[in-house]
Amino acid sequence: MPAVRLLEKNASRVARRHQNHALEMANRLPDLVAAAREVAASVLHGVHGRRRAGEGETFWQFRPFVAGEAAGRIDWRRSAKDERLYVREREWEAAHTVFLWIDRSPSMWFASDLALQPKIDRALVLGLACADLLVRGGERAGLLGLTPALAVRNIVERFADVLLAQEAAAGYAPEELPAAVNLPRAAQAILIGDFLADPALISAMIEGVSAGGARGHLVMIADPVEETFPFSGNTEFVDVDSEARLRAGHAETFRQEYIRRLALHREAIAASARTRRWTLTMHRTDRPATAALLALRVQLDANAGPAPRAPRGAVR
Repeated sequence: MPAVRLLEKNASRVARRHQNHALEMANRLPDLVAAAREVAASVLHGVHGRRRAGEGETFWQFRPFVAGEAAGRIDWRRSAKDERLYVREREWEAAHTVFLWIDRSPSMWFASDLALQPKIDRALVLGLACADLLVRGGERAGLLGLTPALAVRNIVERFADVLLAQEAAAGYAPEELPAAVNLPRAAQAILIGDFLADPALISAMIEGVSAGGARGHLVMIADPVEETFPFSGNTEFVDVDSEARLRAGHAETFRQEYIRRLALHREAIAASARTRRWTLTMHRTDRPATAALLALRVQLDANAGPAPRAPRGAVR
């Protein structure tokens, strides 16, 4: 067994690291916006939009009001029945609505020499490109918990501005999982990140987002080094979420167990996704972004429409 020791933590350095990441993101986003448009255009060239007139149901349904929406969309009669604000929309509107979330937590800033770009850059490009692709196809896209669903030509720039504003907000610290925002039954969610959190927390998040019947898609971003664990000899591992460090001699002796645990971690997440009829797509940063976006487009088409309602009295 190799000798290892855990070094001390320093919370102030972690705070400074978050500030540096916000500045880096502000500097890099313009290039990422351009890259997102290129990726979306490349995929759109071989994919037809999904706008189909007259599709879907036409009865009214209610969903929670999202900060940033026009107050005129609030249904005050329905909202008066409890302490929450509700928006009324026809189900066909929700059926053409996709909400996106992009992981910007510290672990996403990891990049090895084998990767084409850091995980954070790839996640942002994929998320923004997906929004562009959706809007060009006649659908609406929103940022989960940040914006209502929009269908505007400059959707990529709008989303980039919202993300930058959030990064610049006093006291903001990115979370590794989104808040469990309950989406309309016919809507879909796309969550992009490395999903290195506890599988139990990820499962609870999926349950929360899909509580109303919404379908979803997880896009798991990984650096090739995170999958292969090519370390050997004396190696120091640094926790990006703290100042914890682990020094190990003969790091190669950890490889087999690391790969085994990674497989178990991913299978636990995949099982939680299957329970709610969500999809899980793996994507490595040494592969083209277009491959992941095309796979995601196929998943969106396959899962179009609401999840089946559970029979009365059935336990979900």
